[in-house]
Amino acid sequence: MSLPVHATPPDRFLTPEALADLADLPARSRWVRAGTLPLHLLDYGGDAPPLLILPGITSPAVTMNFVARRLTDLVRPLVLDVRGRGLSGDGEGYSLTEYATDVEAVVDGLALDRPLLLGHSMGARIAAATAVRGTVELSGTVLVDPPTSGPGRGAYPTTREAFLGQLAEARRGTDAEEVGRSWPRWPLRERALRARWLASCGEAAIIGTHEGFETEDFFDLWPDVPGPAALLYGADSPVVPAEAAAEAARALPAATFREIPDAGHMVFWDNPEASLDLLRQTLRGLLD
Repeated sequence: MSLPVHATPPDRFLTPEALADLADLPARSRWVRAGTLPLHLLDYGGDAPPLLILPGITSPAVTMNFVARRLTDLVRPLVLDVRGRGLSGDGEGYSLTEYATDVEAVVDGLALDRPLLLGHSMGARIAAATAVRGTVELSGTVLVDPPTSGPGRGAYPTTREAFLGQLAEARRGTDAEEVGRSWPRWPLRERALRARWLASCGEAAIIGTHEGFETEDFFDLWPDVPGPAALLYGADSPVVPAEAAAEAARALPAATFREIPDAGHMVFWDNPEASLDLLRQTLRGLLD
């Protein structure tokens, strides 16, 4: 049995087991509308400065729980189900402009006072686009392993077909063991969450975002990201190779740069302790 995500195509669904994951979180659901589009967030509460977390291409908000929980003594984490994923609705498009407009609606709708933005992968690109637009006031931006692919820069290292193959596995029913074949280094709990929640991602959202990875150039945004800004990347990441990290440092030398050892693109999952320690150091620097 599966429960459809509200107002979404039938190719997006969540099982009761997946929805039960939400009951175990130390966070409450919040809702905002971007125009007519419903957006869902997990709000970890508290009186600390707000940190809006923007996950990656196939990462609903719940999959970032282990990151958010490690930060609650520093910030008030809020994790967004980006449009087309989790409990949020489907948008008509998936460009950086549309994604950034959603973030602005969240900041305004929840009256977040100068939040920090933290984005991983796709979310890092969205954070950069939001910061550059300047429509909402931010306290700082942390980009974690943003896709540096784009026109004339080569293809994104994971193909669209690979993403859609993983989605097909999730739709027919997958488990932590099967997820582990693609992501053997991940902790068991995180593999199990991905197995239960990947089917909440829409095919159109994945295709549209992947197309953006190759048609929208990150380096058109990065030099104009206002400070304070930080870029964290995996030492072994094919998404931010050494030459791209060097280009980023030249393009915005005022930013903070941190290389996460023994980690690929999925830095928090590949090396949780080192990546979260470096993230905490980075956030402390921005807050100070």
